[in-house]
Order: sequence, then C-alpha cells, then structure tokens
Amino acid sequence: MKESDMTTAAGYRSVIGAGDYWWKTIKEGEVFRIHDLEGNQAADTLFFKAGDLAERYSASDTIKKQKALYLSVGSKLISNRGNVLLEIIADTCGRHDTVGGACSRESNTMRYSMKTEPMHACRDSFIRGVQEMGGGIADLTCNINFFMNVPVTPAGDLRFADGISAPGRYVEMRAMMDVVALISNCPQLNNPCNGWNPTPVEVLIW
Repeated sequence: MKESDMTTAAGYRSVIGAGDYWWKTIKEGEVFRIHDLEGNQAADTLFFKAGDLAERYSASDTIKKQKALYLSVGSKLISNRGNVLLEIIADTCGRHDTVGGACSRESNTMRYSMKTEPMHACRDSFIRGVQEMGGGIADLTCNINFFMNVPVTPAGDLRFADGISAPGRYVEMRAMMDVVALISNCPQLNNPCNGWNPTPVEVLIW
C-alpha cells in the first residue's frame, strides 16, 4: 500500500497541539504512528497495558533487551514484567531517546533558573493524563522521547542537542497487546529539543 493510501486508510487520526497531551487505547495488532508535522518536536510518551496500569513501559528493561540506548526499527518496547508492549516497524527519523526523561518544573528550575518554575512541563501533562486514566503519580515512570536527540558523552553525561527530525518524519509501532499510549507533546522552551518552538504532532491508528 502506498504511503498516501495508508494515511488515508487510518481509522483514527488526531493532532496534538503544541504543549498539549493525549491518550488512547491501541488494540493488539493495530499500527500506531506518531507524525512530526513541522519537525524537531519532542513527543514524550508512556505506554501501559490496557486495564492494568501497574504493567507499563520500562526504560531499563527495554535498553537491556536492545543492548542500545536509542530506539528505531526492530526495537521492542518492554514492560516492567518483561512483556513486549509494542514493536517499532517503521521509522523515518532513525533515533529516539530513552534516557533524557520528561521535563518538570523542578528540573527546569535546577537546570535553568527559578524564573522557569511556573512554565508548563511534560510531567504536568503526564499527571493530568494518568489521572484521567484512573491512576496517579505513582503510575508514572521513565518515558520515551520520540524524535528527541540526547547524546551521551564518553563520561556518561547527557547533552540535550538540536533534534534530528524534520517535517513529515514519523515512527510507527505495532501493538503486541492492548496498550494505552499517553503522549505529552513537549512544551519545553529552555533547550533545543523542540528548536525553542513547540509545534503540533499527529497521531494515527489503523
């Protein structure tokens, strides 16, 4: 099927505004795409087993399984119980971060200045989303930063660098069980992960 036909055939599509959040259940076997509409946008994402928030994406298990810090085609997203939640089956960006975490008001204050404390952050969006899903703060864990570039130095330090995505790039995953995806479309203005200009992303399911 041609790319244009696949997009048209999507049974669900929605645009997540800059700095907004979104969550939805993806059924086993469905394909889920996150589409970077304008380029250089970080989509902070969590996954949970549908109906059981206690089983969720595990960064440490995923990194250990892949033997790699970055995700791309063929990467399996592993839960804290060792099960495969989703598998990446297509990727036109080629690199997605597993260690940078989600921005919070606390981390913004520590990294930048006290002036940033009132600024909206991904952790705020994750808290609101997981509460709507029937959970709480204790259900939040380390997330994936789709399209985000976080190089790791030889000394083990992290660097928040300019993104390597571009308008129209996307990542696609096939759900290996019923999962709930929770996305914070990052509002970060203090580092170059969004090019200092947060923009919308699109999600599609078919």
